[in-house]
Amino acid sequence: MSVITIPRSIRERLGDDASEDFATLINDIDIGARKDAIAIAEERFERRLSEVSGMLRLEMEKLRTELEKSGKENIKWMFLFWIGQIAAMAALFKFFVK
Repeated sequence: MSVITIPRSIRERLGDDASEDFATLINDIDIGARKDAIAIAEERFERRLSEVSGMLRLEMEKLRTELEKSGKENIKWMFLFWIGQIAAMAALFKFFVK
């Protein structure tokens, strides 16, 4: 907290009690302004946080659907590979049985 010094000319005109009250008033205004600034910053931060978390949720959902699609694609290729392997083993088995 900063210290407020009242110039001597103002102190002489107002007196000691009024000068102290004036300094207290300025300090109270400063504290109030700081509280308001903090409240505004908190509101902006919360709003931005909710925006970013919403975008993150959308991105995660997009990645999840892409992952499911790639999983289906992998299963399809695995079955094609297995069918090819079975056909190759059947051909080898038929060749050696003769």
